[in-house]
Amino acid sequence: MAIYHFSAKIISRAAGRSAVAAAAYRAAERLHDERLGRSHDFSNKAGVVHSEVMLPEGAPERLSDRATLWNEVEAAEKRKDAQLAREVEFAIPREMAKEQGVALARDFVEREFVARGMIADLNVHWDIGADGEAKPHAHVMLSLRSVDGGGFGSKVRDWNATASLQHWRGAWASHVNERCADLGIDARIDHRSYAAQGIDLEPQHKIGAAAMRREAKGEASERKEDHRAIARANGEAIVADPRIGLDALTRCQATITHRDLAKFAHRHSDSTEQYAAVLSAMRSSDYLVALGRDARGEDRFTTTSMLRAEVALARHADALVSSRHGVAADGVRRACANAAKRELELGGEQLHALDHVTRSEGLSLVVGYAGSGKSAMLGVARDAWEAMGYRVRGAALSGIAAENLEAGSGISSRTIASLEHGWAKNFERLERHDVLVVDEAAMIGTRQLGRVLAEAKSAGAKVVLVGDVQQLQAIEAGAAFRMLAERHGAAEIGEIRRQQSEWMREATRALATGRTGEAFARYRDAGMVVAADTRDAARAELIARWDSERRLEPAASRIILTHLNKEVHMLNDAARETRRASGEIGADVIVQTERGERAFGAEDRILFLRNDRGLGVKNGTLGTVEQATAERLNVRLDDGRHVDVDLKSYGHVDHGYAVTVHKAQGMTVDHTHLLATPGLDAHGTYVGLSRHRDATAVHYGRDDFADDAALRRALSRERPKDMALDYRGGHSGRAEIATKTCPHGVAIESAGSTLSQPQTLADKLRAMVRARVDAPKPTPESMRQAISQTADTKIDQGLKSGRDHDAGR
Repeated sequence: MAIYHFSAKIISRAAGRSAVAAAAYRAAERLHDERLGRSHDFSNKAGVVHSEVMLPEGAPERLSDRATLWNEVEAAEKRKDAQLAREVEFAIPREMAKEQGVALARDFVEREFVARGMIADLNVHWDIGADGEAKPHAHVMLSLRSVDGGGFGSKVRDWNATASLQHWRGAWASHVNERCADLGIDARIDHRSYAAQGIDLEPQHKIGAAAMRREAKGEASERKEDHRAIARANGEAIVADPRIGLDALTRCQATITHRDLAKFAHRHSDSTEQYAAVLSAMRSSDYLVALGRDARGEDRFTTTSMLRAEVALARHADALVSSRHGVAADGVRRACANAAKRELELGGEQLHALDHVTRSEGLSLVVGYAGSGKSAMLGVARDAWEAMGYRVRGAALSGIAAENLEAGSGISSRTIASLEHGWAKNFERLERHDVLVVDEAAMIGTRQLGRVLAEAKSAGAKVVLVGDVQQLQAIEAGAAFRMLAERHGAAEIGEIRRQQSEWMREATRALATGRTGEAFARYRDAGMVVAADTRDAARAELIARWDSERRLEPAASRIILTHLNKEVHMLNDAARETRRASGEIGADVIVQTERGERAFGAEDRILFLRNDRGLGVKNGTLGTVEQATAERLNVRLDDGRHVDVDLKSYGHVDHGYAVTVHKAQGMTVDHTHLLATPGLDAHGTYVGLSRHRDATAVHYGRDDFADDAALRRALSRERPKDMALDYRGGHSGRAEIATKTCPHGVAIESAGSTLSQPQTLADKLRAMVRARVDAPKPTPESMRQAISQTADTKIDQGLKSGRDHDAGR
């Protein structure tokens, strides 16, 4: 199906970009960058089916050479924040043959850009997507300055006008539709609609202080005008199809309020009248489903799509639970005996969890506190499953979590995204005798976890979900792991093993059960909460203590944690400068990374920021630089392996002294320091104060928190995500999901037996909540109680049914 996609952006030196590098990548060529004194080699990149530089009339012929062109563009720009080029990208209908697609792109570029005096560097890519289908598209890099026989002149401001962009968007749609008609292709696109890939609202520019000051003075601000034009276009799109806005709102949260709708409408409108129209369109849409009121008395809403995803998740889980993949009790005992020979003795709660996951149900859940030995238990379970002929596979949301799962349990593990990519190509699909272990499952959104369970149900495989509802919440919408734990019960491992001191283990248990204030008090009383007058002073004190500790215990592992990326950057710079001043780091070598220029030297700490199978690194892998040149880094990873990083092909690195709390989940070190900032909450605090074995410290500035009490209140804020089904009084029908009552008290009933048959999906979903009563939003404590109560019920049922009888069914 032909889709509409047309985007434009500026390639700017302010963002650390190079026009030569961008051109090399899009053309899959090796180009030498005279300004940087290095070559950019992307000649191994596949999928480029056409590449040419198109010159307007009067331009010197030498500029038809790609390297000459973009090096002259770089030379013409003197400012460090200079705009270098505009890039336009558009999708080519996949119904066309390659030759037809290239001709379509060439004709459009010639007519709309080259004829206006721009130099156009056109590259047509014919990539194959995850679904196995072609995704043809074109990248066009355009010059921003006028050009004549002598070379480049002044910049042409009209080419940056919003009207030009709007014209090009409409012209591309007309051009494609006319060519499709000429070729007899039954496909049409509409530039007023949005691409069929997720939410495709045009991103709005950030309006900086300078632009705001110019507007206040009555001066023209190009960036402000672009912002308004995009807002206006987005508003028109939402009025035409409110699902666009509602899907955007529920991408990261399952339920929304009137306030959420109003804020979103304000952001995506350009006048009072348009704001009212956007808000009205969303509120009156059949796609919006009213759920009831939360504990604060606010009305909550969701979408039919979100509700359908939650019901599907529950249905897939119910089907998995009824399947059978058990291990006999003798097999579990043999696995434990083998572990004992390796001097691995499981504790009581680990043994209970092992018994739970090796029972016959096709879906098992384990709630494990941070540092409780979940991976060790899973390693023993792997032995038991494999002895029974099962193939055990592991998965996690992040690369570093998958790496830690594999290292701790011996289960070969990959990211969920990688698995899904393979499944889309019919590669490494799950099979009946597979056991899929998913770690950090509480961080997975409803839609993605639903896809994983659907794959397992279709294959007849078993799924084991391991997570902690109190740690970092899912980035995407929903609290799927928590809902499934409430519905089906979970084994709990609460015996902390990571921390060396008993009082620290007690503090971690307090964090895991929502008693953040109690844990904070323990660390404060131990002198591990350090206040300073300002955040800058707190940062300096943190680095001083970090430096003193590492000199006393140089062999100990350590990491600095904080909530904000900008703080990570400043802490990295400060820590590195401290080591550099003491002569511990070799001579600085400036390298170009995806985040801009960085200086590295021998013995520098380095953090990898993207998964790469070839290198064997994950997003979050840490190491030490052994040798640095402008183009290569030789790195000794913390697991002892050595990798040689070619920065031309992999530039996703940064200094590795400090990381965000989010990136640290799953990490274990000897010592940590946490810089607290106002965005930190109970979930982040739990992660930040449970990574250490021996010692930690919390640092803060009184310009952020007035005193210890204010900091304690901030760190105790719980912000768990909810589900649309948390508010439900009805459900989708007895044939799809069994009638039951959720442990937190919200009834889930079959609508099919009491309501008339709905005529449309929207009617059906509305019927599901017709008889509801106002349901309070589940609190963190009620969620924990619900999981515990359901787990206790499951345990009792298991004891009554008998282990071996269950496994033999």
